[in-house]
Amino acid sequence: MTRTIWVGAVAYDPKVVTIWEGMRRYFHEEAHLPVEVVLFQSYEAQVYALLAGSDDHAPHIDIGWNTNLAYLQADAWSSNRCLPIAMRDTDIGWATKIVAVSGGPVATLTDLRNRTLALGSRDSGHAAILPVHFLEREGLVEQRDYRTLRFNSDVGKHGDTGASEVDVVRAVLDGRADAGAIGSPFWEKVQSGHLVPAGALREIWTSPPYNHCMFTARPDLDPSLVAQFAQALSAMSYDNPSHRPVLEAEGLRRWVKPQLDGYGSLRDAAGRQGLLKRPVSVET
Repeated sequence: MTRTIWVGAVAYDPKVVTIWEGMRRYFHEEAHLPVEVVLFQSYEAQVYALLAGSDDHAPHIDIGWNTNLAYLQADAWSSNRCLPIAMRDTDIGWATKIVAVSGGPVATLTDLRNRTLALGSRDSGHAAILPVHFLEREGLVEQRDYRTLRFNSDVGKHGDTGASEVDVVRAVLDGRADAGAIGSPFWEKVQSGHLVPAGALREIWTSPPYNHCMFTARPDLDPSLVAQFAQALSAMSYDNPSHRPVLEAEGLRRWVKPQLDGYGSLRDAAGRQGLLKRPVSVET
């Protein structure tokens, strides 16, 4: 019998428990793969457990369900030895949106000069790291060309909670910031869910595309276990009524192979902003 595969996930929301109860049930009852789940309070703690050696006083996991930043941290901290396994179809082609009040003074990026841009948690790729990076490429440097109002409301969760993006939108609406940076999925939710009055905000800029989450295996995990795990994921079908609730809760229709060309911008940005340096220790 295949040994137990320990998978890590970050508890950024109560729904994570429900999602992984469903995933575990699928792995055990349909894929016949003994998967157990360990929940963490931060992605740094999860990556630390993914890379933990036999002498480390930390949990040990085989696979981590990582954000894009956590995947890159695992890659960097392991000297590029961690193995990307799979991602969601919806992890491909994310973008950062900069939004402003409709009819207000900010209609283009140029209008941001000498004004205030609201950003999400400092470890959020889509709401903080990449906006600063992309704007610098457009000739706008933080604190030189524009001010920032940062909302570090879910540090450790890499922006997964969405709390900091809510804070960003509120700051733009109440005039504390002239514009704000949010991820494209949250912008779609703002529009489809009518989270703000119709027409109150407008999108003034969209970033180049990038990719988001990634299942990541520890460097020494048996390749046969990696293959079995990947095969089990790929066998999940949105058309199967027992699979669909879990897939919908996790925000995808199908699991796909790693698309590694979508992480270059964040790798560059996170490296320059010091977010790929391995800490001496992490609380677990």
